[in-house]
Amino acid sequence: MQSETDILNTQLADRIANLITEARKSVVATVNVTMVYTYYEIGRVLVEDEQNGNRRAEYGKKVLKTVSDSLAKKFGKGFSVDNLQNMRNFFLSYSKYETPSRILTDTKCSTPNFTLSWSHYLKLMRISNPEERRFYEIEATNNNWSLRELERQFNSSLYERLALSRNREQILELSQKGQIVEKPQDLLKDPYILEFTGLPELPCYSEKDLEQKLIDNLQSFLLELGKGFAFVGRQVRLTFSEEHYYVDLVFYNRLLKSFVLIDLKRGKLKHQDIGQMQMYVNYYDREVKLDDENPTIGLLLCADKENAVVEYTLPKDNNQIFAAKYEMVLPSKEELKHILLNR
Repeated sequence: MQSETDILNTQLADRIANLITEARKSVVATVNVTMVYTYYEIGRVLVEDEQNGNRRAEYGKKVLKTVSDSLAKKFGKGFSVDNLQNMRNFFLSYSKYETPSRILTDTKCSTPNFTLSWSHYLKLMRISNPEERRFYEIEATNNNWSLRELERQFNSSLYERLALSRNREQILELSQKGQIVEKPQDLLKDPYILEFTGLPELPCYSEKDLEQKLIDNLQSFLLELGKGFAFVGRQVRLTFSEEHYYVDLVFYNRLLKSFVLIDLKRGKLKHQDIGQMQMYVNYYDREVKLDDENPTIGLLLCADKENAVVEYTLPKDNNQIFAAKYEMVLPSKEELKHILLNR
């Protein structure tokens, strides 16, 4: 049995170990960001040399090959022709974005503020739309997305899905500030993409199966739901008039200070489903939420949504109950972009 002194010493060692671990993480993060700035400056040097010497046709051939061979002898791997080309493109992409009206004859423009890893920027550079690229950069920074999470959000067309419910001015705001959550509508996407569950697109699973898969993949589901969500419970029981009712999933959103109730519907959404959700929301507002919390939000996730049913079942000034489709496969980015351009 450990003595009190031993326990205190162990606790002290744990505290010191935590400090060392956090310091190492900080060093790694600092090194990663420093390398990004270095790669940007390497790209600047390559572009300036290309412009000053009028040697554009040679780039990707002799010049980059010579530079690559020289750097490899001094620093080892990491400076292949392909990587140098990526650094050149990195400078071209981000200097253009930061100064959209400026042609690259002036390459002395200010350096952008980089906050992500080089792997993140390799992914971001492939996004041709500057507004969309900036949105993902802001969101990846603010939400500390890993590269895998960034790729998932891009592949699921998060930008297009959020943009579909916004006007042009609000879309521009997405690219300048990222997703700002100030009211319930700011949380919504339509559709929600649940491909991470691994369930087939065909209707051969039940609502219970879907619920279980969402719980099994809770981290991915929280990422899809968006900012500020915390899981509260599943099949949460409400009892009144000697009857029991069950809410499929209950979350709490810290940004809105609101409970978010989610019901899953495999079939076509009916007005009775909306009425039931209204009952759940009323119960939470009257019996569960605290005085300093905001009204409860209800979200019906359904495989088939008829907008007219939702519109005529809910009051015009509704800002608590919403319905959205969910899909089991990643959407076509081209199709969503076409809808955005032609709406």
